[in-house]
Amino acid sequence: MMINNAVIFIAVSIVLTFVSFMLDKKKTIAGLRKGLKMFKGIAVPFLNILILVSLALYLIPQTLIIKYLGVDSGIWGLTLAAVIGSIAAIPGFISYPIAATLIGQGATYTTVATFMTTLMMVGIVTFPLEAKYFGKKVAALRNGSNFIAAIIIGLFIGLIL
Repeated sequence: MMINNAVIFIAVSIVLTFVSFMLDKKKTIAGLRKGLKMFKGIAVPFLNILILVSLALYLIPQTLIIKYLGVDSGIWGLTLAAVIGSIAAIPGFISYPIAATLIGQGATYTTVATFMTTLMMVGIVTFPLEAKYFGKKVAALRNGSNFIAAIIIGLFIGLIL
């Protein structure tokens, strides 16, 4: 019988929370309140992004995904995944269900790995903010080198899988 990882994490969390409560009730309650406040802050944006991505993946026909991100997409599929990942401003943890859906619909591991890597390492939308703090040269160098690294990582993942 296979046990879902979520069940294991929830069970461990409950046990550890109980242990914490036995050791220090005041700190445990303060921690739970802080965690609940953080959950409220992240739940709505997370759900909104998940709904928008789900709608987009539902509306985009599978044949289109296979054509532009599938086996026969070649260098254009890789480039498309890298560019979309660089532009998208989606939290990293949301990329996992997106990646699973794309692979399930026919995208290759190479394009999905490239998309996920650029999503996390390259920031076209956040470039002005990054340039403000680190300077344009550093921001451009970091984003450009990460863009190239993401493509290399995607190709490497494609070779392995």
